[in-house]
Amino acid sequence: MVSTSRRSLNGPPQTSIWQRRLWGLRFLFQPLETIEARRKAYGDDYRVSQPDAKPPLVYFSSPQALEAIFTAKPEQLSAGQGNQILKELIGEHGLVLLEGAAHQQQRQLLMPPFHGDRMRSYAQVIGHITAKVISAWKIGTAFAVRPAMQSISLQVILRAVFGLEEGQRYEQLRQTMSRMLDGFGSPLGAMFLFYPFLQKEWGWSPWGKFLQRRQQVDALLYAEIRDRYHQPDNGRTDILALLMAARDPEGHPMSAVELRDELITLLFAGHETTASALAWALYWLVSLPDVQTKLLAEIEALGAGADPMAIARLPYLQAVCQETLRLYPIALSAFPRIVKQPIDIAGYPLEPGTVIMPSIYLAHHRESVYPEPKQFRPERFLERQYSPYEYLPFGGGDRRCIGAAFALFEMKLVLYGIMSKFELSLVNSRPVRPIRRGITVSPSDHLSLRVTGIRHDHRA
Repeated sequence: MVSTSRRSLNGPPQTSIWQRRLWGLRFLFQPLETIEARRKAYGDDYRVSQPDAKPPLVYFSSPQALEAIFTAKPEQLSAGQGNQILKELIGEHGLVLLEGAAHQQQRQLLMPPFHGDRMRSYAQVIGHITAKVISAWKIGTAFAVRPAMQSISLQVILRAVFGLEEGQRYEQLRQTMSRMLDGFGSPLGAMFLFYPFLQKEWGWSPWGKFLQRRQQVDALLYAEIRDRYHQPDNGRTDILALLMAARDPEGHPMSAVELRDELITLLFAGHETTASALAWALYWLVSLPDVQTKLLAEIEALGAGADPMAIARLPYLQAVCQETLRLYPIALSAFPRIVKQPIDIAGYPLEPGTVIMPSIYLAHHRESVYPEPKQFRPERFLERQYSPYEYLPFGGGDRRCIGAAFALFEMKLVLYGIMSKFELSLVNSRPVRPIRRGITVSPSDHLSLRVTGIRHDHRA
């Protein structure tokens, strides 16, 4: 529906190129402060680019605008074209870069393993890996939270998505992928994503190291794909097996390159994101005794030997995960959209070429929707339901993350496994600030917890 109101988006005045570069660097090193300063200055929906910039870059966060964006027709807005920043990471055939029929077809192939009965088959994998990682935690010892959660999430992907059992290739991929991802684990590393002119091979440059590690990962993945072709197993339930069995409307299977790109896409979409969310959740649970007490009471009431699906249905645990993803959503914005046809968004006329950023962070911090938005209060999700244009941690529309249910399931089982077993305390009481890791934000690696006691293990 086209609005009759015609408004102009507020935004920064014409400035020098050096001022604009400073703002760009500030966004890299202080993304939340930059976003909030702009909203304070220009309102919920605003222009980031210069008044005469081509193409314009605009941010939207009001529910009205987000609904218009997420319900727009494919011929009006392009999503795949706006994700070209990820091309060097995931290749040309990853789901997030596809458009139109190709995107819909690939999405339909990938949806089934992330829902329904398939989820139960992943519960054992998640539980086993969590138990293995936390088995090294002893009373009196401290551990860095985010790296520990990253170890869990990466191993879950290697087992559930890639279908790898522990062994030489599993270990090689685990180590090489960790090094490859860590290359973007700081604001300086993120610069190589946001500034393509830095993507040059200058001997032992950071980008050169990334290319080398990507080549090593590719060699291992193609070797696994070749082995699967030569030794097919119809009993496998991992996502790689499902993709290898899939056929397009003409009956053709996915090529090895397409399989590789999809695996890397799922790795980037589900690894760093889940690890950061788990780290934040543990931070809030340990920092806020009232929240922890309520969660432990719910876990206690569930009793010993709890079924994973029963754990996943715990309402307060669900609310803790939801509030974690509200306060510091790991993706600050949903996938960019590029205007293909003239369109009105919330009364603002946008011309073809305009780049739209649907801001998840700003939507989640609207005072009118979330009173005291800076406070961690899971109860708000027990008191009311939010529309998909008010609460959108996994994006929206036909680009909503296909692994949303899987990510929440993993978060709940990992948090249950840790909180039901250990008493934890903060090593340092200073507030933890989010830092940029690639295109996400997460707690610093300096966030550490100390094991102060062992609880009765309800899984026993």
